[in-house]
Amino acid sequence: MSFVTAVLVHVASMSEGMAWYRRAFPDAVVEISEPSGFEFLKIGQTQLEIVPADEKVASGAAGSVVYWWVDDFDQVLAHLQSVGAILYRGPMKIDGELWMCQVRDPWGNCIGIRGPLAKP
Repeated sequence: MSFVTAVLVHVASMSEGMAWYRRAFPDAVVEISEPSGFEFLKIGQTQLEIVPADEKVASGAAGSVVYWWVDDFDQVLAHLQSVGAILYRGPMKIDGELWMCQVRDPWGNCIGIRGPLAKP
């Protein structure tokens, strides 16, 4: 069986990045790897790892985008924008009643969200 185990997000400042992503994903659980002491966010079974950008991997939109499933597309998009995410692509209706879009974090990384609009 294969599944996504970790998503690395490259930022200029790990402390600022961790603080921002904690606000962006308020339901995430902070966990610490032992014995390294590396702090990361756990969302479901996926580790969201905030790591320093460097000469090999810079921050910004440059290829793959991870899409997070959301139960209320409009509410999650509004929340991400309220903590400083900037709409980058979309929103657009896809597959039946599902919507998707991409937003950019303060370091230019793309975050994809996908899910239904809220039920009336």
